[in-house]
Amino acid sequence: MPNYAYRGRDAQGGLVQGVIDAPDSPAAADQLISRGITPVDISEEAPRDSIFAGLGTRRRPISVEDIMFFSRQMHTLIKAGVPMLQALGGLRDSATHPAFGDMLGQLRESLDSGRELSIAMKDTGAFSAFYISMVRVGEMTGRLDLIFLRLFEHLNFEKEMRAKIKAALRYPMFVVIALSGALLVINWMVIPAFSNVFKSLHTQLPLMTRILIGFSEFCTGYWYLLLGAILLVVLGVRAFVRTTGGRLAWDRWKLRLPIVGDTVRKATLARFARSFSLSFKSGLPVIPTFGVVADVIDNAYIATKLHQMRAGVERGDSILRTAAAARIFTPVVLQMIAVGEESGSIDDLLLEIAEMYEREVEYEIDNLSARIEPILVVCLGVLVLILALGIFLPIWDLSSAMLGKH
Repeated sequence: MPNYAYRGRDAQGGLVQGVIDAPDSPAAADQLISRGITPVDISEEAPRDSIFAGLGTRRRPISVEDIMFFSRQMHTLIKAGVPMLQALGGLRDSATHPAFGDMLGQLRESLDSGRELSIAMKDTGAFSAFYISMVRVGEMTGRLDLIFLRLFEHLNFEKEMRAKIKAALRYPMFVVIALSGALLVINWMVIPAFSNVFKSLHTQLPLMTRILIGFSEFCTGYWYLLLGAILLVVLGVRAFVRTTGGRLAWDRWKLRLPIVGDTVRKATLARFARSFSLSFKSGLPVIPTFGVVADVIDNAYIATKLHQMRAGVERGDSILRTAAAARIFTPVVLQMIAVGEESGSIDDLLLEIAEMYEREVEYEIDNLSARIEPILVVCLGVLVLILALGIFLPIWDLSSAMLGKH
């Protein structure tokens, strides 16, 4: 007999859910009604008697594109005057993604029971803390339609940046993988073959050749130790980064990386400026805005600086003074903050700062491959030089010696 997962309402109107055995969904509904439960949703669970059960029906998780679609549609429906429950019901009925449709149904049921939209979103686990905070601001100010539009623009920009970064890194990653494969082939096949030839000659080999042969013999003879060491380093670094101090050190180090460090810094500050402008423009006070933005910035080091700025503003300092003390902004940005604070349009100036940083990030990402290519060429040249000195130099010496004898 199949199992059916259900959600329903009891006699007091509370939400109940569970699993029931029944031959079909109408029978499951009859059993629930006999227990005093009004069914809301009934769906058959996949059988669990096989390790392959459910592989073909595994649900795709809710993606950023789904949240973007939700934000855009909610802006349009609310702006058109459609009630919230009706808007969520229409989106749920038209959803082609099962998990997304279930989430919309859960939102509608929570609103139907009297809960606020921001609290219902938090219970679903599908929305970020920043998204929920912005919806809460929209509920307080009565501008949910504008909030959803700005959230859509925010998510769309971050999606485009991620796509550009992936496209820029695709060619360098391919080259790195190809070089790694070439090194493996050389260590496991080429150098051992030359090593046997050199040993049969019973002659003194150059230092670079001896180093290459020794490294190759270590890799082929103790590969398990090498693999274990790499795994230990990777796991150790991951464990260190998960700690508070490790995350802070890692995020601070990322900002100092050659080539990409400055781009990461500008992208993070652009996200801060846009998020701060969005929060402040939506009606959130300055001090809570610092806390909300710091909690959603994907960099612990800059988040620490933002918390310090919040503490300074709470003590009565100006935003300009706290921003200068943080030492994460350029002089141009500090000047714009000063103008915005004096004119009372700090939200507009921060939006201009975000757009300025975003333009710089886009330009640097577009030219990222061009900046990485010289480094890859140098690495390839060094690899060829080492192989030439280590393998072909002894062959050249032996050929010269044989020619000299003749």
